[in-house]
Amino acid sequence: MASWFSPKYGLRSILRLPRTLFSASANRVHKNNEYQQTKINEVQNEKEEDINDGFNPGAPPPFKIAEIRNAIPKHCWIKNPWRSMSYVFRDILVVAALAASAEYFNNWVFWIFYWAAQGTMFWAIFVLGHDCGHGSFSNSQKLNSIVGHLLHSFILVPYNGWRISHRTHHQNHGHVENDESWHPLTEKVYRNMDDTSRNLRFTVPFPMFAYPIYLWRRSPGKKGSHFDPNSDLFAPNERSCVVISTLCWMTMAASLVVCSCIVGPIRVLKLYAIPYWIFVMWLDMVTYLHHHGHEQKLPWYRGEEWSYLRGGLTTVDRDYGWINNIHHDIGTHVIHHLFPQIPHYHLVEATKAAKHVLGKYYREPKKSGPLPIHLVGNLINSMKQDHYVSDSGEVVYYQTDDQLFEKSKNKSE
Repeated sequence: MASWFSPKYGLRSILRLPRTLFSASANRVHKNNEYQQTKINEVQNEKEEDINDGFNPGAPPPFKIAEIRNAIPKHCWIKNPWRSMSYVFRDILVVAALAASAEYFNNWVFWIFYWAAQGTMFWAIFVLGHDCGHGSFSNSQKLNSIVGHLLHSFILVPYNGWRISHRTHHQNHGHVENDESWHPLTEKVYRNMDDTSRNLRFTVPFPMFAYPIYLWRRSPGKKGSHFDPNSDLFAPNERSCVVISTLCWMTMAASLVVCSCIVGPIRVLKLYAIPYWIFVMWLDMVTYLHHHGHEQKLPWYRGEEWSYLRGGLTTVDRDYGWINNIHHDIGTHVIHHLFPQIPHYHLVEATKAAKHVLGKYYREPKKSGPLPIHLVGNLINSMKQDHYVSDSGEVVYYQTDDQLFEKSKNKSE
C-alpha cells in the first residue's frame, strides 16, 4: 500500500488513474450517442425542411373531399360500356396479333420484342379487369363480373379474391396496419424476419416477382389466401364468389397444362409463361411506385390521424411516356384512389380539374421519355431506404436499416 503514496505516483496520479482506465469506454459511449443523435437529427431535419418550405405532408389538408369531387366535371363520372368494351377488343386483338406474329417470324430477335410487348399487354388487360372490379367499367354488375373473370382468369388472377382485397386496399389506403398491398412493415415485424427474407424483399428485382406469392400468402405479418374462401380476407357472404374465381383460375391453369401436352411446354413457355412474368413485374413495379419512392418521404397513418382523404393523398402519380395509353392511364393514381368509380379514360381530365384544389398535396409526376427508364432509379432508391416504420405513433415515416445490405455484403465476402 505504501507504493500508492510514493513520490513516483503521487496523489495526483492516483486521481488521474480512473479517467485513464475508462477513457476508451467513455469514447465508445460518446460516439454511439453522437451516432444516435445524428440519426434523430436527420429525421427531424427532413420534417423541418417540409415545414419550413411551407408544407407538411403529414398535416390535415385544408380542404374536404367534397371540394375535390365538385371540381371534377360531371361527365367524368359517366361510364360508357361501349367505350370500355372497345378497349377490351383492342387489347385482345393486339395480344392475338403479337402471338401470331411471334409464331410466324419465330426468331430470337422477334421473341425478345414479343415477350416485352406481350407482357405489357397482359398488364393492360389486368388494368381493364381492375376497372371491372371497381365498377368503373360499366354500371352493370353482371357485365363487370363476366368481363372481369374472363380478363383476369386469362392472366391467372382470381378475379373476386383479388377484387375484394383490392377494395380493402382502397378503403384503408395509407393506414399502417389496415392497408392491404405494399403497406409498410412495422419495426417489430421487420426485425422478426430472417435475413434472407429481408434481403429478397428489398433487393431489386426480387420484389418485382412478389405478386403470385402475395395471392397465395398475402404480405408479411398477414394471413390468408386469395384462393381460400375461408380466409379472413372475405366476409361469409363473399365466399361463394371466391369459389367461382378460384375455379376459373384452376380452369385456366389446367388449360395451360393441356396446351403444354399438345404443342409442347417450350412453346407455352415462349408464348405465355415469359410474358406472364413480364406482366407480374409491371404490376409489382407500378403498384409499388404508386405508394413509394417519391423524392420526399410521405407519411403513413394510424388511429385518429388516419382518414380516407389523408390516406389517399399519400399516393403518387407517375408518367410512363407512350405506355400511358397502352396501360390505360393507370399512372394517374391520386384521383383514382380517391374516386375509383371514375373510368380510366376520364382520369387525366379529372386530375387536371382537381389540381387547384389539391395544391401541394398533388405531386406533379416527372415527365417521362418514350420509355419510363427514370422510374427504375426511384424504385431502387426506395428499396434501399424504405424498410420499416415505428411500432408506435399515429403519423410515421419510413426508416432505413443501415445494416441491411452491409450484412449481406459481409456474408458474401
